[in-house]
Amino acid sequence: MTFIQTVREDQAAGSVAESYEDDRRTFGHVRNLTAGLSLAPEIVAAWQQLNGAIKARMDLRRYELATVAAARRLRSTYCTMAHSSVLMNELVDPGTMRAIVADHHDAGLEPVDIAVMDLADKVAEDATAVTQQDIDRLRSFGLSDSEILDVVAAAAARCFFSKLLDGVGIQADASYGDLDPELRSVLTVGRPIAND
Repeated sequence: MTFIQTVREDQAAGSVAESYEDDRRTFGHVRNLTAGLSLAPEIVAAWQQLNGAIKARMDLRRYELATVAAARRLRSTYCTMAHSSVLMNELVDPGTMRAIVADHHDAGLEPVDIAVMDLADKVAEDATAVTQQDIDRLRSFGLSDSEILDVVAAAAARCFFSKLLDGVGIQADASYGDLDPELRSVLTVGRPIAND
């Protein structure tokens, strides 16, 4: 569901048709975010370029933890579920993921991971509240200023994309309904999952 009209699959052409086909090949269905943003393929392309540049600079675990922290703070169910799924597919078990989203301070994470998530959460909530102490905390764990900038960039980029999705009413794909009910409940931090 979206609050705006989208390009129907039988009317898709050019880059929109390609995006729909890519989704079908990769995910087995057209994702709600792909359809929901089908009126603005140039925005989607610019987003993919920006997000790809940020992600390419970061360790996957750090990128995903920062992104989940920001998405959770923004109450973006779609982004929280999508990025938690990446972590569960490659880096953590569902029980750990549930704990991370519930309270990353009590999830058995390394102190550096907690600090990364704290900074990403703070950027998403109120970037003007970030202090030198927040930056120095990450430096104390050995992160370079470039790595700290990457954490801030990941969180700031998530603000754009999560608010874009939620602002036009794009819900997380119904396929997320297949998650364990307890995990699904923890990951549903904002809008409900789509029914179809």
